[in-house]
Amino acid sequence: MTQSTLPAPARPQDDAPAGPATLEARDITAWFGSHQVLDRVSLTMPASGITALIGPSGCGKSTFIRSLNRMNDSVPGFRLEGQVLYHGRDMYASNVDQVEVRRRIGMVFQKPNPFPKSIYDNVAWAPRNLGMKRGLDERVENALRGAALWDEVKDRLKASALGLSGGQQQRLCIARAIAIEPDVLLLDEPASALDPIATKSIEDLMHGLKGRFTIVIVTHNMQQAARVADQTAFFSLDTGSAKPVGTLVEFADTEVIFSSPADPRTRDYVTGRFG
Repeated sequence: MTQSTLPAPARPQDDAPAGPATLEARDITAWFGSHQVLDRVSLTMPASGITALIGPSGCGKSTFIRSLNRMNDSVPGFRLEGQVLYHGRDMYASNVDQVEVRRRIGMVFQKPNPFPKSIYDNVAWAPRNLGMKRGLDERVENALRGAALWDEVKDRLKASALGLSGGQQQRLCIARAIAIEPDVLLLDEPASALDPIATKSIEDLMHGLKGRFTIVIVTHNMQQAARVADQTAFFSLDTGSAKPVGTLVEFADTEVIFSSPADPRTRDYVTGRFG
């Protein structure tokens, strides 16, 4: 079957307000084998905004975020029902190219994972593989500048990336993700392995990037969600069924979630009464 080209992203201005949904999840239900992990999750993620996913461990946040760019597809037994729409296009349609999905929707993981290569080659790796070789030096520099790392590494681009600090490695991974100019950046607990100073640098970076990218972040740190996110989604486990399953309890502006949530389960979680 012929693979379809995804719609071209519309680049927002740096100071633009949150716009229409870049990504939309509709009734996402997911299984690993016979184990259901998500039940009918619907969520919109607008352009030029940061959406945080919070909730107790095991409630399906990471499964959900990895479903947005089909990272779960390679996991044996994974099955998904519902739709993930990118600019209105279903990412799970049979004629959509998974490689193109992941080019448009980049991802940074919990633990920094630089390649055992030079700093330059880490950032240049994906553009080279995708045939984006023209102006590669400029592309690498722009990505490192975008990740607020250029001034720290510009004189040692040929040095091993493994010699960077943990915070620098995570910013390098962000540079690696944005080097191919995605539209969306998914961050799965990007600061959980970092010290407070490095964590602040990642949070500052997110604020700087949100004018250019739609950002979705999973975090267990509620203070972090309150600091960086425009919208927050609270996931929890629905214990009403035979086996607990992850569900979306409440989604609203971050200020509302933390000051006047509509659901008592959200209030109990953000005030530390459970979870």
